[in-house]
Amino acid sequence: MSEARNEIAARLQVVAAAVLFSTGGVVIKATALTGWQVASFRSGTAVLAVLLLMPGARRRPGRASLVVGACYAATLILFVLANKLTTAASAIFLQATAPIYVVLLGPWLLREPVRRRDMAFLAVLGLGLVLLLAGGQGSQATAPSPAAGNLLAAASGLTFALTVCGLRSMGRREAKGEAGGASAVAVGNLIAFLAALPLALPVEHAGSSDALAIAYLGVAQVGVAYACLTAALRRLAALPATLLLFVEPVLNPVWVYMVHGERLGASALLGGGLILGAAFAKNVLDLRGGRN
Repeated sequence: MSEARNEIAARLQVVAAAVLFSTGGVVIKATALTGWQVASFRSGTAVLAVLLLMPGARRRPGRASLVVGACYAATLILFVLANKLTTAASAIFLQATAPIYVVLLGPWLLREPVRRRDMAFLAVLGLGLVLLLAGGQGSQATAPSPAAGNLLAAASGLTFALTVCGLRSMGRREAKGEAGGASAVAVGNLIAFLAALPLALPVEHAGSSDALAIAYLGVAQVGVAYACLTAALRRLAALPATLLLFVEPVLNPVWVYMVHGERLGASALLGGGLILGAAFAKNVLDLRGGRN
């Protein structure tokens, strides 16, 4: 009975993390701060939250933490800037193209072979990417420059893939006593905070609602979400955790549509659906086949 309760609790923690992750787009768009300001101040707040909530983040970072943290920092900044320029749906869908790069980089960075099935998924993901980038979305109040935002979001897919590869490698080394992924999360947020800060200053026209948005993004959307996820992964297998995390890209555009009325064109919507569907199917088949 206790094991069943622990598994249920772990599943709820993963869902909570995914829901918190999914609110990033709607809150980023709600603040009057610039993308650079949101990226810097969110990560600065997140550093404190991560250090407080994740004991593993307090370990002395090694070279791997710095390298992976730099990739993660680039992902954080690119994703915020993309959300300020394009629709939240496009930003999250394009970041979900990360498996394309993971497959391509796997043999080089992780010594993981590319299989014939992987190439089929790459073709579907690539088609989805083309449809999204060529969708010809018009500008909206909350998406003033979709073309530029889409390119930044696509770049975040690459940097996120590098982050994933790095975290996989660090997970293997953690068993040997080296710093784990929590250290890279803390370092990444610190790098993002410092890198974006020069372009975030001076701060003008900021109010209490902007401060609340930054506090929420740093503490809840990053800090609490990662604390829930890492705690759950100690008791939950990779397959159910990965599938439950797909709550994020599904809910992200829903929140933004409900609050800001953002819409996707038919081509972009089809491209996003292909990306999510292919990534979902690939995770299911890979994890069932024992590939980590």
